[in-house]
Amino acid sequence: MSGTRLAADVREVLDTDLASFGEAVQREARFLKEELDAGTFDNPQAIVGLEYEFYGVTEDGASLRRVPRPLLDLIGFEPELGLHNAELSTSPQPLNSHGIAAQEREVKARVSAAMDATTRAENIQLVSDGMWTIPPEGESAVDYLTACVEQDGVVLSTNMTESPRYQAMANSELDPGLRIDVPGVTLTADTVALESLATSIQPHYQLPTADDLPEYFGYALRAAGPLLALGVNSPFFPPEVYDDDATPEAVLREGWLENRVHVFEGVMNPEDGPKKVRFPDDVDSVRDAVDRIVDDPPVVPASVEAAGRFDDEFAHIRHKHGTYWRWVRPVFGGASRSAANVRVEFRPLPGQPTVRDTVAFQAAFAGLLKSLVATDHPVRELDWQTARENFYAATRDGLNADLTWIDAEGDRTTNTDVLYADLFEHAADGLERCGLSNDEAATYLRPLRQRVDRQVTPASWKQDRVRRYLADGASFDDAVTRMQREYVQRQRETLVDGDFASWPDAAVESR
Repeated sequence: MSGTRLAADVREVLDTDLASFGEAVQREARFLKEELDAGTFDNPQAIVGLEYEFYGVTEDGASLRRVPRPLLDLIGFEPELGLHNAELSTSPQPLNSHGIAAQEREVKARVSAAMDATTRAENIQLVSDGMWTIPPEGESAVDYLTACVEQDGVVLSTNMTESPRYQAMANSELDPGLRIDVPGVTLTADTVALESLATSIQPHYQLPTADDLPEYFGYALRAAGPLLALGVNSPFFPPEVYDDDATPEAVLREGWLENRVHVFEGVMNPEDGPKKVRFPDDVDSVRDAVDRIVDDPPVVPASVEAAGRFDDEFAHIRHKHGTYWRWVRPVFGGASRSAANVRVEFRPLPGQPTVRDTVAFQAAFAGLLKSLVATDHPVRELDWQTARENFYAATRDGLNADLTWIDAEGDRTTNTDVLYADLFEHAADGLERCGLSNDEAATYLRPLRQRVDRQVTPASWKQDRVRRYLADGASFDDAVTRMQREYVQRQRETLVDGDFASWPDAAVESR
């Protein structure tokens, strides 16, 4: 698409009549609530699904690579924010032994096929990670992230997908921050392309009964911090983006373990006014969840044409939901009336080193929601502010974070051994309630249990490798680059058929 055509498409989005869009949203909200009241969104059982983001790198040196759009079509992946991104979405499956196994088989089959195709056609390796650190060959990370042109009064990123929706975000009245400001890094841009540093996994849990959303949502918020602490995987930025006065010692001492969260918030949240990306409040009812989306300030309103799906009856709400950026959020959808559903989308987790680790998080999240609701677990009484503090503490310190939990006996604890013993017990219980055997549940959860037992996360593994390279005399830039290349190489060997616990130094307790 030419720059002139893309700018015109962006301008068309920006010129959408806000009043008409708002009227459509209000009209659809009434319809959606009526259908919720009628039980249309209730289902006979829980369903699970997964969104899984990757980025492309050169097969030899792990430098970032743009993934050609025709290649994405060939491998059945979807484009994401950056030209280097690719996203896989699984087919929803029942929450039972066969369903979770089907999720794992599908991810492995599609990733294996994609890796074969991308390697054969373009010498590209798809990487599952929290943040890339090696820019494209011959380009600097800063230039890649900030490159843009102005066309007919519209600012366009040259390294973002040619989606009018994405390109319009930086040109909207929302006035996003377009800034990264974390320990050691201060970077600004004119587009939202900075957010393409990060990649994530997003498990979905489809509720049997829509009216139960407040319970499931509340438990998801309280599990967010502990689960994120297990999964942290973005402790480093591309070395050149660090501030001039940032020393290796300071980066290792003061740097956060899940910078991805703070990148998204800094880039997309406006300087003033309500924060679009944030840890969400509890919801009082499923209707309240609809109202939260309706009342959220729009970013890129658009006139949406129906395509014959049931959820096109609330297409403008779905469009608005696309910029309802909460770390846990409700989703309303369904191609047909019989497929109508309400889901909890869990967004805190970065991409993981292997498919097995990714499915472990999907299983743990699903098992937890099933068990915590079924047992009326006391952690629901953990105050929201503490749940929020847990979440942001996890982004900073991972498994070393100060986390607070209420266990099954109703006792408040800050002992992480007690916390994770209770968490894994209920994750396993939830899976067993859905028909998995004790051994099956244990197998799915084992990669995460091992992280607690050994006190090793992907982020701490990366930090350890950088420390070792520095101790061997490498510069900080070289240490981060060597770490990243080792990460990519280890993943090449284990992505589909291995797990993170088998990596060197991930199998050794680091307490």
